[in-house]
Amino acid sequence: MENCLFCKFVKGEIPCAKVYESDKAIAFLDINPINPGHILVILKKHVDYIFDLEDKDYKELFLEAKKVAKAIKFALGPKRVGVAVEGFGVPHAHIHLVPINRGYELNPNNAKPMDNKELEKIAEKIRKGFGK
Repeated sequence: MENCLFCKFVKGEIPCAKVYESDKAIAFLDINPINPGHILVILKKHVDYIFDLEDKDYKELFLEAKKVAKAIKFALGPKRVGVAVEGFGVPHAHIHLVPINRGYELNPNNAKPMDNKELEKIAEKIRKGFGK
């Protein structure tokens, strides 16, 4: 989709703090994280609403999210990686993965901006967590 921010990330038209890329998906840090290490996982294929994804794409998105969650867990050491799907911020199906240590932390009202240098430091840590 022409004006979709996430599609622009996929095409490399706008930079993002990317931590993972496969032939079907990318994962990048949220610029307004709930907690440091908050990542969005998207398919490269544009679909607005997650439940409009074809079954194979839906499964692929969650399998990609699982890989990223394992890297977050290894790199940052939270007790859990919380998962949220709400889909109102950007009209491109995506999954939020948030490192959490308590149940109430997965609250979008706690999101706050993070500068690019700090995002890149966290991204580098998480990139090293893949395959561990």
